[in-house]
Amino acid sequence: MDARFLGTAEVTRHADLAEAPAVAVVVDVMRAFTVAAWAFAQGAEKIVLAESLDEALALKARHPDWVTLKDGPAAPGFDAVNSPGLLRSVDLRGRTVVQKTTAGTVGALAVKEAGLVLCASFVVAEATARVLRTRGGEPVTFVVTGEDGRADEDLACAQYIARRAAGEEADAGEFLRRAAGSRAAAELTEGIRQGTHPDDVELCLELDRFPFAMAAALEGPSSLMVMKTIPVH
Repeated sequence: MDARFLGTAEVTRHADLAEAPAVAVVVDVMRAFTVAAWAFAQGAEKIVLAESLDEALALKARHPDWVTLKDGPAAPGFDAVNSPGLLRSVDLRGRTVVQKTTAGTVGALAVKEAGLVLCASFVVAEATARVLRTRGGEPVTFVVTGEDGRADEDLACAQYIARRAAGEEADAGEFLRRAAGSRAAAELTEGIRQGTHPDDVELCLELDRFPFAMAAALEGPSSLMVMKTIPVH
């Protein structure tokens, strides 16, 4: 499999010069796409990726039953924060979630014109790799969203998925150890980031917890970027 690994800013520059990628895998381990997977596990029907906090609030105003979620501490107009530990006890059956984060949602929106956009983290790694294996070896752009493409937890996850998608054996422990030693993991553990739960890092490092992949695509007259699950067997 022909894979390239780019930060969100690099993807944006490439988009100005070339066609959109056929397949993009947007990786945010700590915590956007771990949270998204938990939202689906808690019954969410779909997740709308908002361009901005203002757009998230505007969507909430138009759809009061939608659940808004953001990075950082609780804030007026938002129902939840970007924490798997806090979200895992929330009943989201049949609900639409609006998610706005500083890295993951930005990365996904940067490749919204791609033929296929998968949103990934360790909790859906193997399911994501299986979807890629069905694509017949198409080139894949991995978007490493954290720290301008330097976040080791996201790069480790992207590299692991790429190995698995290529049908190669990979020692998951090696990649998980890199993620556990990342700056993001330290900041979550030390309480530097707000809107967290003590179990967040552990939950972000649960390999293949969920049996589905997550794909996002433009939908509707407003061209909202909407994420849904892809069951993988």
